[in-house]
Amino acid sequence: MGDGDPAGAVSRIHEVVAAARAGAADREGLLAALADLRVLREELAGWEPELITAARTAGASWVALAPALGVASRQAAERRYLRLQPSNTGEKTGEARVDAERDRRAGDRAVADWARRNSANLRKLAGRVSALDGLDAAAQKSADRLGAALGDDDPATLLPPLAAARSHLADDHAGLAEELGEISEETDRLRRDAVGHRRTRD
Repeated sequence: MGDGDPAGAVSRIHEVVAAARAGAADREGLLAALADLRVLREELAGWEPELITAARTAGASWVALAPALGVASRQAAERRYLRLQPSNTGEKTGEARVDAERDRRAGDRAVADWARRNSANLRKLAGRVSALDGLDAAAQKSADRLGAALGDDDPATLLPPLAAARSHLADDHAGLAEELGEISEETDRLRRDAVGHRRTRD
C-alpha cells in the first residue's frame, strides 16, 4: 500500500483474491496483495481506538459502542478498547493493559473514598500549609496550588498538591512535612490493598 490509499489497496487485494479463487493469480501479485494486506491491517488497527476515543468524546456510552464493536456488553467494549490502546506504563500485552487500568481505577476509588471520609482533616492540613509565611518562591507556588485546591468540592483533589508540598517543607517545617508523608504512605497502602482485593476477587 505504498501510495497510502486504503481504498485502492482493498480494491487491489480483492482483485488478487478473485484471481486466486479462479486459479489465475501470479506469484508477484499474490505477494504484493499480502504486503498490502499487512499494511492495511496495521492501519485499520490504529483507526479503531482512535474512532472509539472520538465516539466517547462525542458522548457515546460503552453500552452504545458494544454492538458497533461486535461485543456483548459495556465491559467487553471497554476491555477491547484498553487492549487496543498503547501502554504508557510499559505493559506489553493488551491483557496486561486491561489489568493495569483496572488496578489504577481500584486504587483511585479506594483513595477517593478515604479522602471523603477524612475530608475535614485533609482540609485542615491543607489550610495550615497554604497559610505558611516566609516560604521561598517554589514552596509558595506549591502552597498556592494547595490553596486553590481547597476550593474544590472533592477532597481527593487535595492529595496531589499535599504530596507535592512535602519536599518544600522538609527543612523549615519538618513536623508538617512528616504529616504529609504519613498521608502519602496511607494512600500508597490503600492503592496496594485495593489492587490486592481486586485481583483476589477476579
